[in-house]
Amino acid sequence: MRIEKNIIIPGKHGKPILADVFYNPNSEPKPIVIFCHGYKGYKDWGAWNLAAEAFANANIFFIKFNFSHNGGTIDDPIDFPDLEAFGNNNIEKELDDLETIIDWIFESPYYKDEINLRYITVVGHSRGGGIVALKANEDKRIAKIATWAGICDFSTRFPIGEELAQWQESGVTYVKNSRTNQEMPHYYSFYENFEENKIRFNIQRAIKKIRIPQLIIHGANDETVSIKEANKLHKWNPMSELFIVENANHTFNTKHPWKAPTMSDELQEVVEKTIGFVIQ
Repeated sequence: MRIEKNIIIPGKHGKPILADVFYNPNSEPKPIVIFCHGYKGYKDWGAWNLAAEAFANANIFFIKFNFSHNGGTIDDPIDFPDLEAFGNNNIEKELDDLETIIDWIFESPYYKDEINLRYITVVGHSRGGGIVALKANEDKRIAKIATWAGICDFSTRFPIGEELAQWQESGVTYVKNSRTNQEMPHYYSFYENFEENKIRFNIQRAIKKIRIPQLIIHGANDETVSIKEANKLHKWNPMSELFIVENANHTFNTKHPWKAPTMSDELQEVVEKTIGFVIQ
């Protein structure tokens, strides 16, 4: 297996994107999986590297990356040393970042003998699931979509009433990261960007329009994104496949840091199901 870490790819919004690739260098054109992390996430979180290795061992070309404004840096891609970037993130930037990654793999001469560009599956965890759903509706290069504990709506995650008014007045609100103890900013521009693009950022609209295979995976005990959201995604696209992982939480019973040599049984189940979906 060949693993290339922290490849620097110029982003469209003034900050670079860091990407990793995992693959078996056998000069066989392989299906591609592009993995998008979620809110307060990053490509090296928890057991994502073990998941990437499993895909590569199944002869899949696996790409994972940090969104340009996720709060990481080139020198420190784990956790959130750049809170200013985190605060200035928005949905549009993440959609552009995913498009940049797709453009990059199409244009890169280094992997042309290892990839099959007709078979690109985008996989998103949590908020990343919303991003891949929107992009699949916009980019015809995407052949399949899979969401892991994916959200079904961005609008319900914004404050309302007095709390929204206070956010507008102050220009910033903060969310405590219980693991790092950081006060993580969200600038009001995030909400403005959403309001300006309400139709484009409507996941329900996107899901109802896509005509490609869709896999929806959700943990039965997800404490962060309700399993009801998975049911809604499945309802909006009856041709999709809904797969519930019993006894699994939002991160499929993994955490950061993940020091075990293998994935949790639940994440292993998720990965195996997704690999079957990719190669079928």
